[in-house]
Amino acid sequence: MSSESLIHHASTTCANCRATTSGNYCQQCGQATHLHVPSAREFLHEFIAHYVALEGKLWKSLGKLVFRPGFLSREYIEGRRVRYLEPLRLYLTFSIIFFALVKLSGVQVVDFGEPRARPEPPAIAAASHADEALAGQVTRETDAELGRLEKKAVAWATSINPALGDKVAHFATLPRQYQKEAITRAFFGYSPYAIFALMPVFAFYLKGLYLGSGRRYGEHFLFALHSNAFAFLMMSVMILLPAGWDFVRMLLMLWLLLYLPIAMRRVYGGRRRATAARWFVLMVLHLASVVLALMFATAQALLG
Repeated sequence: MSSESLIHHASTTCANCRATTSGNYCQQCGQATHLHVPSAREFLHEFIAHYVALEGKLWKSLGKLVFRPGFLSREYIEGRRVRYLEPLRLYLTFSIIFFALVKLSGVQVVDFGEPRARPEPPAIAAASHADEALAGQVTRETDAELGRLEKKAVAWATSINPALGDKVAHFATLPRQYQKEAITRAFFGYSPYAIFALMPVFAFYLKGLYLGSGRRYGEHFLFALHSNAFAFLMMSVMILLPAGWDFVRMLLMLWLLLYLPIAMRRVYGGRRRATAARWFVLMVLHLASVVLALMFATAQALLG
């Protein structure tokens, strides 16, 4: 049989493991028996489907994720899994979309820029000259305060490691605009990894809050993926909303706040007050962890 026939037709011998097989897939290694070199369109479709789930199970899972807090986690825990998108892919899909939108939307992560001067009517402009001296004094005081903070940062870094202190001192001497651009690049380059690394920490907090419930750590991790996927989805929608849709944005923010305690009660059970208390502690711990992780990731990128 020619090599062309082996590529385009089912074979009794698997091309991968050489096992004798029949049907569409090898019973030993699982490779398809009908093989062909993919076209550019097929390759692009496979690439997108692998990294960002844009079809199929995503749409079946989306409604449940948005409108039924905790439902997907309950379904997965109880064994009804094949009909929905895998939790990790669901999380990766919406986290990738969120960080892409944040970057493309031009959100200012750190702003060192000077406030823009707006045109003023002549009467106001004449009066504003009297305030220029005061404004200049405030600017000098702000610069002096930044200088003191930079010196403290250099001293603190030097106490940890002299080489680290030198890097911090060098960064402090750079122009503000360069600092802003470097921090922005570092933020977008490392923040997604830092946020993803917090998923096991989020699950660890849940494990502690529901200690004695008999639930395994994997169940908490599953809940962390679903709840954070929803958070990324809501924040992405808020970014995409046009200006003037503040009421809709407020409703989405309200649903974002209410979603987690509702999901926690549906998955873990318990009384409303106990769930509310656990939710509050979880949010404080998670937000503190996010801030520390982003600061550490950005500093690591700048000084590494």
